[in-house]
Amino acid sequence: MHSRYAVFGQPIAHSLSPRIHTLFAAQFGIALDYRAIEAGREDFVQVLDAFARNGGRGANVTLPLKEDAAALCAECSERARRCGSVNTLLRVGDMWHGDSTDGAGLLRDLREHHDFDPRDQRILLLGAGGAARAAAFAFIDAGAAELVIANRTFERADTLAAAIDAPSRVAARAWTELSIGDGFDLVVNATAAGHAGAAFDLPCDRLASRTFCYDLSYGKAASPFLDWARATGASHVSDGLGMLVEQAAESFAIWHGRRPDTAPVHAELRAQLVAASKK
Repeated sequence: MHSRYAVFGQPIAHSLSPRIHTLFAAQFGIALDYRAIEAGREDFVQVLDAFARNGGRGANVTLPLKEDAAALCAECSERARRCGSVNTLLRVGDMWHGDSTDGAGLLRDLREHHDFDPRDQRILLLGAGGAARAAAFAFIDAGAAELVIANRTFERADTLAAAIDAPSRVAARAWTELSIGDGFDLVVNATAAGHAGAAFDLPCDRLASRTFCYDLSYGKAASPFLDWARATGASHVSDGLGMLVEQAAESFAIWHGRRPDTAPVHAELRAQLVAASKK
């Protein structure tokens, strides 16, 4: 009998999660039924309940549902509770337990695939949604020297900065007041703007060539930010495909008690994205 899992979000048809988890399961001979299920904020509760009634044992959650998922959990891990964001659900009895693997996946990708350790670094985080919240706490826990959070709605950035409660190292900034010419080591885009296909715009004429620019999205959704970063002088840019695979591996381990090998999965998906970009 196949175990039932899914990823919920809107939009969701583009998601690589079903392929990722199918490849992970094959490494252990696990029979897995993992699907992408469309759900917006207005119908997420009903769709998730239907999934549970039909035998759903675990789920991933993506835009725009991570904070909503946290509110639905009977219990949350410490890291999910702190950041108020859940991307991994596990069914225990008739309740959902929530966890957040985004931060761990991001740090693992940065350290192992980009040779970037956030410790003692100056970081600019763009966005204040569910994924941004997980990233912010992960950066502070990893020892970042300074974290500036900017969001088009300043109040959301300010609320996140206050929740982290490290005033000597964390500050909120209005989008229109950003000045990154004084040098950040890492700029992370956690906004959803790229999913709408809009051009990326930030009040900055030039980035230091050493600045690493990283988008939490992947593929076409990451292109607007990465194109902007290259045009403004960044020599090292990356999308978030590695983070996607690494956070998925953390989720897989929560559900199945075994952590898969991410390297071949990452290589296969990167090759697929490159091939698709040439069509």
